[in-house]
Amino acid sequence: MELITENKKNIFLSDNVFKICYNNSLVNQVIITELSINRKNIKFNKNRSRVKGSNKKPWKQKGTGKARSGSKKSPIWRSGGVTFGSQVRNFKKKINKKMYCKALKCILSRFISNKKIIIMEDLNIENYKTKTLFKKFSSILKYKLLFIIENYDKNLFLSSKNIYNICIMNLNNIIISKIINYDFIIFTFNSIKKIEERLLKK
Repeated sequence: MELITENKKNIFLSDNVFKICYNNSLVNQVIITELSINRKNIKFNKNRSRVKGSNKKPWKQKGTGKARSGSKKSPIWRSGGVTFGSQVRNFKKKINKKMYCKALKCILSRFISNKKIIIMEDLNIENYKTKTLFKKFSSILKYKLLFIIENYDKNLFLSSKNIYNICIMNLNNIIISKIINYDFIIFTFNSIKKIEERLLKK
């Protein structure tokens, strides 16, 4: 596959990475797995085995005229345990590396087919002022932009800090569930070649 960069230079990319049929069920599975990692279960009720107190029978079974009772921890008693209350759960799911890589290929292929990937030879952000970034990307700043970069760029990070629709993601930590929320992905020449090289091995 041949693409033209922003500077009108040709770049050749592998069809095995950037021309894959979209597998909706696979992408959905990977996204659910990623979201499950951050899911927290903070609601918790104590059942009768966890409530602090004595297990001694409050009174004898018969002859008192009271309803029978076996423990102060009983759910029908005040400050007793909760019946079928919420318990701590682990929502984490697992996927293997091949599934993750295939899903990433599917998403990148869709972005390329929709002409939503911009490849720049170099970002060249001269300083950390927001105005500098506005000038450079003024034509597409109305869209949600995702920068996938190889190394930390201080000027890019600081200049984009006040722009709500820009996100910067490291090449080594690509989160698929976040990628799909953006309109354009911006790569440098080096970063797209690195990701191609990595995905070809899988």
